[in-house]
Amino acid sequence: MKIIVLGSGVVGTTSAYFLAKAGHEVTVIERQGGAALETSFANAGEVSSGMAAPWAAPGVPMKALRWLAMRHSPLVIRPSFDPRMWRWLLQMLGNCNPASYAVNKSRMVRLAEYSRDSLIALRKETGIAYDHRSKGTLQVFRNPRQLDEAQDDIAVLKRYGVPYALLDPAGCEVAEPALARVRGKIVGGLHLPGDETGDCFKFTQALAQMAVGKGVVFRNNVEIRRLVAEGGAITAVETSQGELRADAFVMAMGSYSPLMLAPLGIRIPVYPVKGYSITLPIIDAASAPESTIMEETYKVGITRLGDRIRVGGTAEIAGYDLRLHASRRATLVHAVTELFPGGGDVDKATFWCGLRPMTPDGTPVIGPTPYRNLYLNTGHGTLGWTMSCGSARVLADLVSGRAPDIDTEGLLMTRYGR
Repeated sequence: MKIIVLGSGVVGTTSAYFLAKAGHEVTVIERQGGAALETSFANAGEVSSGMAAPWAAPGVPMKALRWLAMRHSPLVIRPSFDPRMWRWLLQMLGNCNPASYAVNKSRMVRLAEYSRDSLIALRKETGIAYDHRSKGTLQVFRNPRQLDEAQDDIAVLKRYGVPYALLDPAGCEVAEPALARVRGKIVGGLHLPGDETGDCFKFTQALAQMAVGKGVVFRNNVEIRRLVAEGGAITAVETSQGELRADAFVMAMGSYSPLMLAPLGIRIPVYPVKGYSITLPIIDAASAPESTIMEETYKVGITRLGDRIRVGGTAEIAGYDLRLHASRRATLVHAVTELFPGGGDVDKATFWCGLRPMTPDGTPVIGPTPYRNLYLNTGHGTLGWTMSCGSARVLADLVSGRAPDIDTEGLLMTRYGR
């Protein structure tokens, strides 16, 4: 079957790879000059299946009020007249209850665990290199209340058999030796030894080349204008280089997916939530993290990527605004210098932002649409890198008419009543 994949971020590229592996003839259309040049370019670097959790959680509305008053706030809201912003926020608030959180987290952990295993299998199969490490994630807590709040997440980890360890400060220093240099700043941590780290951009670029080896054609610098529908199916995609036809189409345009789908009458509650990162060279390896640290107070991830440290965080709700705000850089610098002073050269840090495609319940949207040959793989939010291989395998199975290896309940559009 001839398939067109729209978008070549990590989700679109992995989709193309697994579709080609399933025997399809695949073309990828991308407006940038290559793969992973937008949201996948400089994310936090975590492949954290154990940390898979929706942002919509019990207590978040009250926490959000406190966060907005913090100097180094993990949340920024820049109000606009966009009704989609307010509708999405209300839908997210509707998921901030114990029952919804338990269901949504269980769906996310299920897919994230499957995806982590799929990534490991892909790495063994291909030998792909992307500064990966398999040393786990350490979520660090600065006060006892944060430790208490972690119990609900631990219950879900137990339910799905995800390995974990609740550590005291000394145990945190064993997992991340550099934390001994800031002794007294943390009261404990949650260690997830099954998590991994890696450079999403390097991975996606390398996988794109491997996909080319399987016959995938990447058409870069091509603007995608609209999907052409007729008789309950998509017949073509209109681009800056004319109409391109195929037997099936895969929407993997992240935050821009709902804009392309709306003219077709398809409404998915995906909205951009901007995240920021800095990347700094390591100047003292002994003062740098070994893997990924999740700093709970500022909601910042600090990850070692080869000879660099990647620091990512902030949830900025500001529509499609890609401006870089100096205050966000200051928060990331503060987080890394608080825990790893002297580990990296902040004066040489590069500053970046990207738009996470978020759903109100945190779970991506994968699979068929009301149009018989249009499929979705979008809405991965903070976990696009974590879930990419698993969601691409699920998608390839659904497009090929096979039953996926995992339960797809809660991953399809039907959860929105369609």
